[in-house]
Amino acid sequence: MPSLARLLGLAALAVSASAIIPPGHQGALNQTVNVSENDTPTTDNESIVNTIGQVNQKSGAATHSTPPSAPVPPTTVTALDSSLTNTTLTDVASNSTAPSSRRRRSRPAKRFADDDLLPAKRQQSSYTQVFSGLAPGVHDASIEGTAYLTYTVVPNSTYNVDACLDWCDTVEDCVFVNLYYEFNDYLLDFVFSQQSNLVCAAYSDIHNATEKINFGGQTSYPQVGNETVPLTYITQSSGWAADSLTEPEDPDGYTLVFGPTGGANNAPGYMGFAFLSFYDVDGCAALCNGRGADPVGGGCSYFNIWRAVVDGTPTTYTCSMYYLVANETTAVNYGQGDLVVTYSRGYSRNNLVIDGGFEGYNACDDFCLTESYANWIGSSPSGGDYDASIIHFQDYAHFGQSSALLGAAFGDDADAGTLTPAQKLKTVAGQTYVVQVFFSSSFSSEELEGPAKVDILWNGKRVGGTSGFVASYTFTQSDTVVGTGSDVLSFVGGAAPAWTFVDDVKVFEV
Repeated sequence: MPSLARLLGLAALAVSASAIIPPGHQGALNQTVNVSENDTPTTDNESIVNTIGQVNQKSGAATHSTPPSAPVPPTTVTALDSSLTNTTLTDVASNSTAPSSRRRRSRPAKRFADDDLLPAKRQQSSYTQVFSGLAPGVHDASIEGTAYLTYTVVPNSTYNVDACLDWCDTVEDCVFVNLYYEFNDYLLDFVFSQQSNLVCAAYSDIHNATEKINFGGQTSYPQVGNETVPLTYITQSSGWAADSLTEPEDPDGYTLVFGPTGGANNAPGYMGFAFLSFYDVDGCAALCNGRGADPVGGGCSYFNIWRAVVDGTPTTYTCSMYYLVANETTAVNYGQGDLVVTYSRGYSRNNLVIDGGFEGYNACDDFCLTESYANWIGSSPSGGDYDASIIHFQDYAHFGQSSALLGAAFGDDADAGTLTPAQKLKTVAGQTYVVQVFFSSSFSSEELEGPAKVDILWNGKRVGGTSGFVASYTFTQSDTVVGTGSDVLSFVGGAAPAWTFVDDVKVFEV
């Protein structure tokens, strides 16, 4: 038999609960939960521009330390949120399935124009000369530029342009080559088996003659007695760019929203940025996947990748991340001063949940609710009433105008409700996913919300959830789950007056 103290406590709770106007009757929240998109952080262009002024991603063929036809290096992160670094994608995106090297995929070829040049693999071996080398015998310089891939040497009996271009066709992402003679290089002359000094350096970006800044001048031959050691020097440095390029394929789990354009996003929901050593949409997606969740906005849902050209030369490749999905209407940052934005593309992360923000329910201008609509189904146990419902009321929503509620909307019972998408999730069998959602169990007092509990179920198995008083909206992520090709997601819980609001449900591939 319950003690007198226990009975008095229960009576006090009942009295407190009876004084609450339930959500179904548009009762007042214990605390504000709605977040306006206008109040979220927008792109920090100042920090991006300042960091661009500090980073140096230029490089070229290092014949003194690397043999010809060395493997192309993986994409690295050269800056992260204003801090310069030189870190692999895997280390930065530690929570994701970041590739150890770039995945190179492409769409059908298209011709390029100066304002629509795409750093990706071409389909046809046709090239245009971008700049010529100086006359034979005149000291010249090789390119030091961004997105350097690797180099080879070609037969030097003639100035062998065709052999260099043919080799570029075999190198993933090669869209530009710099062909030049390098003299007095001991390794080229005597050590490397090709014994040719006609160097062909490959890049995945287009460069111009202003970037010819490596004039040689190093000692390479061994010192013999007091003999003068000759210095390396370069002649006949020319540049060739592919005429036909292709667009990068959408990263796994993402869809192209816009681009390429000359404007970067200046959008709400900004989570930070990284600079990449290559224009690598897969690498940017990996960073977005692995970005830690924002306490207000949740996981990364969108990224904008673009190339910065400063004083006419490519400088770095920016990956900006957002928890709100942007579009081309906010791609209004065209650059500042000598900095020009190019190759700007936006990609949204594919949410397998249709209408995860419940915004599809808008049957009124101010306040209304329903047990189910086209995109979501709420159900109650036998004898229950509105134990799972969808409410159109901005004050209750996280973002936007609508949210879902678990627990009797009118306070008629203390049963748990079940909320599930109207359609099974179209997953890929064997692929892993994660459920992200915002919960709020703070409609009633902290004491009344103490018993609040919601389970996240994946095909009937609990994979996460929330319990107890949850102030405002709090981000929750499930355990990783495996798709079957047709999966059922559901949320089960709520027990009035321990109500729990649910909003911004997302299921992402990881």
